[in-house]
Amino acid sequence: MKAFNKPATSKLVARFDNELKNLLMEELKAFREKNQFSTRNKQEVAQQQLSAA
Repeated sequence: MKAFNKPATSKLVARFDNELKNLLMEELKAFREKNQFSTRNKQEVAQQQLSAA
């Protein structure tokens, strides 16, 4: 019979945490890039309204 070595639970949890963090960071980066244009437009409109007043 083969003996299967199971990785330690703490190593699995650490790997899961790292993978989840990487996925979330990629999603956040993509979200920011996608919504960057609309955010800049809102800021410019707000500045124009303030300077017009």
